Amino acid sequence: MNTLENQNTIFPKGDKTSADYFTGTAWLNILVPQDETGNYAIGNVVFEPGCRNNWHKHPAGQILLITDGKGYYQERGKPARLITKGDVVVIPSHIDHWHGAAHDSSLTHIVITNNTKQGAVEWLEPVTDKEYFSFQKESSK
Repeated sequence: MNTLENQNTIFPKGDKTSADYFTGTAWLNILVPQDETGNYAIGNVVFEPGCRNNWHKHPAGQILLITDGKGYYQERGKPARLITKGDVVVIPSHIDHWHGAAHDSSLTHIVITNNTKQGAVEWLEPVTDKEYFSFQKESSK
């Protein structure tokens, strides 16, 4: 890990994510597959520039801790919001949302996901290019 790209990383990239749930390339490193109580899992996700996940929701919510880069978080029906290093996003249960990198920056976040009998996530449709790019100009810094 001596390339410029890896100088700011805390954890290794992990494995490439499924194209079924992401537009673009993202990497997932499962840090805690399941805690001893079975209540939550923790992972590190690295989104390459322009990558985002599909719309999805969590039966028991999720928390994102942004550790590097710049990206967006959006709940369905609300405007997307810019997220950057140091931001914390608390996602309520059963809320359709997506998150991912800006078109000109990578994004890295720690994800804390609650496990339930219904599972940890329900994947929905991809975020369209129109949805993704509709706010880029007004959200760019």
